[in-house]
Amino acid sequence: MLREELDIDTELIRGSGGIFEVKVDGQVVAKKTILGFPDEAEIVRSVGKALGG
Repeated sequence: MLREELDIDTELIRGSGGIFEVKVDGQVVAKKTILGFPDEAEIVRSVGKALGG
């Protein structure tokens, strides 16, 4: 979805312990919280904002 919406490439880095973070230039812009995972639209918005969009 990030490719279609923002035309960017992504990389999946495997972690452990249920950690889920989306980073842009090393800064966490979206992550799993006690309430659950962010949805696709929230991730796209957060990444776009971090990229200045």
